[in-house]
Amino acid sequence: MKTKILILGAGLVGRPMALDLVNDISFDVDVADISEAQLKNIGDDRVQKIQADLSNETDLKTMVVPYDLILNAVPGSIGFNTLKWCIEAGKDVVDIAFYPEDPLELSELAKAKNVRVICDIGVAPGMSNMLTGYAAHQLDHVSKVDIYVGGLPKVRTKPWEYKAVFSPADVIEEYTRPARLVEHSNIVTKPALTEIELLEFENVGTLEAFNSDGLRSLMFTIEADQMREKTLRYPGYAEKIKLLKNNGFFNSKVIDVSGKQVSPLEMTSKLLFDQWKLQSGEVDITVMRIVIEGQKDGELLRFQYDLYDEYDPETGIHSMARTTGYTATMAIRLLNKGLYTTTGITVPEFLGKEKKVVDFMLDGLIKRGIIYKSSVNKLV
Repeated sequence: MKTKILILGAGLVGRPMALDLVNDISFDVDVADISEAQLKNIGDDRVQKIQADLSNETDLKTMVVPYDLILNAVPGSIGFNTLKWCIEAGKDVVDIAFYPEDPLELSELAKAKNVRVICDIGVAPGMSNMLTGYAAHQLDHVSKVDIYVGGLPKVRTKPWEYKAVFSPADVIEEYTRPARLVEHSNIVTKPALTEIELLEFENVGTLEAFNSDGLRSLMFTIEADQMREKTLRYPGYAEKIKLLKNNGFFNSKVIDVSGKQVSPLEMTSKLLFDQWKLQSGEVDITVMRIVIEGQKDGELLRFQYDLYDEYDPETGIHSMARTTGYTATMAIRLLNKGLYTTTGITVPEFLGKEKKVVDFMLDGLIKRGIIYKSSVNKLV
């Protein structure tokens, strides 16, 4: 008998996840979304499409009953409640909704319901956490964790040299939210877009990296002297964004413009929407580097993982959707095969404690053309 899977959300990542899973003879796959247009965009007739309001608790709890596994890919604004309702319904969940709330708050509920939940299992957060956890688990002491990650257009177009796979408002929020880092084993806060550094990457060349608030659960689950995540962009980008930020273009307070009430943030987001929109067929790339340094049996070791991925012209799937979505579908397979049996809330770095789990995830991504190059070196 096939495993019945329900994907909640038919957005940019929902479609590639559905197509990947429906090609597996082990699964029957349905997708639910409030948008009829996004459901039609799934395309494949083997996938049943369900138009539904996923923010309605009663309807959602009724909907999930027939399914064995749930993949939560709704917008972050409703993601936490959606996960909570799925847990209350007694369903195992893979979750990539990326909401501001702390999913670990639901761990006791998930244990009481005897369900397995893997949260934040995309590319970053997701693989960045899992590989950090894997390296940290092999060290006696972690001295430094550096995560650099960015999604970019392959063709640079002035003035922004940037395209967003998410809405401009969501991207801007990353630039206005303070960045939390770990320094001297303590969590500290710094403004986003600060401490710019230039790094070299294979296939890309020089990129700039700046502080952003992307560590999420890693700050609380991995003990390290220093830890930070930085966003990657083409050089010069951060200064352009800071010019907007410092001159009020991201303010959310409503102002009067010729008798109309509008917020600068709303206006800026609208103006940037078409400029930042990743067009169909436009080639995007995902670049990530993860560096973990520490001590093992008196030796200083450096673990490094590098990812470079591009838009797939054969499937028409953007790189950020591939690297995020296929990580989540491999997590679905992980649960389906019973390779991970721990109940409660699991964040990706917990998966990194088990080599068989890490190998399973990496091998599955390799089969889908997503390759993390790894190295371990002794430091003098």
